[in-house]
Amino acid sequence: MNIVLIDYGAGNTKSVQFACNRLGYDPIVSSRAEIIKAADKVIFPGVGHASNAMSRLQTSGLDLLIPTLKQPVLGICLGMQLLCNATEEGATKGLGIFDVQVKRFSDEVKVPQMGWNKISNLKTNLFMGLRNNAYMYLVHSYYAELCDDTIAQTHYGVTYSSALKKNNFYGVQFHPEKSSLEGEHVLRNFLNL
Repeated sequence: MNIVLIDYGAGNTKSVQFACNRLGYDPIVSSRAEIIKAADKVIFPGVGHASNAMSRLQTSGLDLLIPTLKQPVLGICLGMQLLCNATEEGATKGLGIFDVQVKRFSDEVKVPQMGWNKISNLKTNLFMGLRNNAYMYLVHSYYAELCDDTIAQTHYGVTYSSALKKNNFYGVQFHPEKSSLEGEHVLRNFLNL
């Protein structure tokens, strides 16, 4: 299987690459449009500040490429947030795949949310074989609101979308590559789609 991790200088590609290796796959890390378009599965990781990440995508033209992809695409953490309409982080316009806004957690909770939290109300085959209220590892200060595309949710001061799906696009706020066996289970399910 041809798996490509999108390389735009704002992704945690190494840890995702190692997680794929543990599952028996050898993904390609690339920013080249022809390589990404030819992939069977595409993973869109992300860490850092949304406006900087979007600027990098625009500079490379990946902001125009990603929405046109037809194969299964998985956005992870900031990658998922960039697939949304917009984020309050740097007042950044997103790629508009998921029709939802990304907001900052209130000051009533410790920000960023860092550590393990439960995901619940699991929907779609991305979570096939996973128990409800499984724990996943999260590190984020912004969250996607609940919406029609929500396929998993988490509570941290507010109940938010910890996973989204629309057509061939999936997004997870948690880091499956850092979430032990249950995170690897989600990653395996995506690669088996």
